[in-house]
Amino acid sequence: MVLLLGCLPGAAVALVLAFCAVGAAPTGARSAHPAPTRHPATAPAHPAVRPAIVPRSRWAGEGLPAQPPPRYDDRVVAIFVHHTDSPNGYDCADAPRIIRALYQGQTAARQWDDIGYNFLVDRCGTIYEGRAGGVDRPVTGAHTQGFNHRTAGIAAIGTFTAGTPVPQEMTEAIAALAAWKLGLSDVDPRSRVALVSSNGGSRYAAGATAVLPAVAGHDAGYQTSCPGAALSARLAWIRERAAQLQGRA
Repeated sequence: MVLLLGCLPGAAVALVLAFCAVGAAPTGARSAHPAPTRHPATAPAHPAVRPAIVPRSRWAGEGLPAQPPPRYDDRVVAIFVHHTDSPNGYDCADAPRIIRALYQGQTAARQWDDIGYNFLVDRCGTIYEGRAGGVDRPVTGAHTQGFNHRTAGIAAIGTFTAGTPVPQEMTEAIAALAAWKLGLSDVDPRSRVALVSSNGGSRYAAGATAVLPAVAGHDAGYQTSCPGAALSARLAWIRERAAQLQGRA
């Protein structure tokens, strides 16, 4: 059986555990964080419609190990976009099997407690729930070394290096998901936000404040080629489209 680890550096099968998709230490090593906090009762000024999200049960099926309780932040203020560094020519009906393989790669080879990404999007624009804890909750992911807190990770299923076409359905779905998720905290997808690095494995020393795009590529926080040059080139459009979906001028 082949295990898909997700978002590996283009050069490096030998560096599998260098973690392009690195976002967390193994189970039990993540720092404690505040108890689950639901969104404030006041409605956000710029909400977006929640897109259709396929529940985790569609790919998880039977036989997954028991999950530890999910960890939560107070809110989500930024999105990190990834690619899974896996083949592009898949049938979209096969996406649940691909996600299950990614889960197995990350939990077996990396010994994580769950898949790292909060959401995954296939080339047909279907959005899947990834990490457990509730799609409308600020679940602490394991997708971006140093910057898992107050962020959500969205992984595009495929490899989007320079010259690779990025399906419009995929970018539209990422924009809709970012608009909704950031809208819950009334964050403008075109803005920049302050995030505190949790460890020196990122581009920033532990404790340092980084001002990053509210919709950023994985490479903004970590030394990696993820999400690929082709998908990175689409981020400006995704930010503008997400802001439009929030009703911003």
